[in-house]
Amino acid sequence: MTGWAVSAVDAIPKVLGGEAHDPDWHPVQHFFGLTTFGANVFIAIRGDETLVAEHDEQASGQQELYVVLDGAAAFKLSGDHVHAVRGTAIAITDPTVTRSAVAVAPGTALLVVGASDGPFSTTWNPSHFAHIPRVDSR
Repeated sequence: MTGWAVSAVDAIPKVLGGEAHDPDWHPVQHFFGLTTFGANVFIAIRGDETLVAEHDEQASGQQELYVVLDGAAAFKLSGDHVHAVRGTAIAITDPTVTRSAVAVAPGTALLVVGASDGPFSTTWNPSHFAHIPRVDSR
């Protein structure tokens, strides 16, 4: 093993069992077994899907980074509105900021990365990942 792994995002199995209006969710952090930060990619099937439900990170203390990989998304950040197109990065350094994002176009892909000062602990339900293997690092 050399300490690294590689995969196309669309080769990372999607989380199953969501609602019909949910985007495809590729759990990058879980798939690669990352332990110091969380990472997910959400891909909208339609142009009006919620990519990030409104929330803050007060309880976890996490900072989050959002990167629009493709398409466009409308963000709401503590009442402010930001239109983010492909290549836009949004960093939220204050965990008290409420945030949400909705896809503006079908196929919008959003990378979400989160971390706090300590070891990363996911708030997702483990059942989301029951069918998703972990890749072996090389």
